[in-house]
Amino acid sequence: MKITGTGSAMPSLAVTNDMLSEFLDTNDEWISTRTGIKERRIISDETLTSLAVDAAKKAIESAGLTPNDIDYFLCSNVVNNFVTPSLSCILQGEIGANCPSLDLNAACTGFIYALDIAESFIQTGRAENVLIVCAEEPTRMVNWKERNTCVLFGDGAGAVVVSKGDAFKAFHISTQSKIEPLYYQRKLEYNPYQSHPDGDAPLIMNGKDVFKLAVSSSVSDIRNVLEKSSLNADDIKYYLLHQANIRIIDTIRDFLKQPDDKFPHNIENYGNTSSASIPILLDEMRRAGKFTKGDMLLFSAFGAGFTTGACVLEWNM
Repeated sequence: MKITGTGSAMPSLAVTNDMLSEFLDTNDEWISTRTGIKERRIISDETLTSLAVDAAKKAIESAGLTPNDIDYFLCSNVVNNFVTPSLSCILQGEIGANCPSLDLNAACTGFIYALDIAESFIQTGRAENVLIVCAEEPTRMVNWKERNTCVLFGDGAGAVVVSKGDAFKAFHISTQSKIEPLYYQRKLEYNPYQSHPDGDAPLIMNGKDVFKLAVSSSVSDIRNVLEKSSLNADDIKYYLLHQANIRIIDTIRDFLKQPDDKFPHNIENYGNTSSASIPILLDEMRRAGKFTKGDMLLFSAFGAGFTTGACVLEWNM
């Protein structure tokens, strides 16, 4: 398959580190030196649905298609106001598409998991055009009195359309069952027969464990897809990594012995937008004219679970 369209949408409210220092024991230097984040976008007047619809419509338009041309719709999402129906069902109606829809939750790796699923549909002839929307609102999972987690996240939506083609060269996705480093539990409705209490706590994260898992997994995945595609690290024009922490990105770059300019980032503007981070960065770079046909791109992400994934593609949009 190949990418034929991209889109993104961000909340209008930009919350700076200085704004957070008004109610948290923190400051711009403390946050930026540890994470690379200067500000993040947070949903206020908008809704996650409205952002996702905006990103999806932009991706469909940039692909030169209409909603009726979409054969399958995949939505990557961790949490939203609805448990059921799925977010993809809600968005499908808002977009005006007439196709099956499916939600998936692979945490911050959701975009690459969705790409891998889309590739399978296209390879088997089940679909010609697949819409992928990553719509995330992680700021609704954190404790806003806890500076170690709430400063990290931002909201947003990114989307791509993938169609028949030969741009993608290799995929590698994996899961290691490691719950403790990063998890979020919601309390369910009362059940008189339930014998154990439900968990009910904001996002829990062990930063050191996440850092180690992220770096080791990403480096391993990147080397895996480079080998599968018969490429070396120097052949890649841009490495688009999950925007979780600038220190993670820099450490991965050091392991690969590659220059700074191959690792674009926007975490300073948006924070960690979970699975939406790579498609948002991809769309921004496309609109800025950063890509040339024939450029080799590599995506790599990691998230709670612990899920990881990477893929290599040749840009031909």
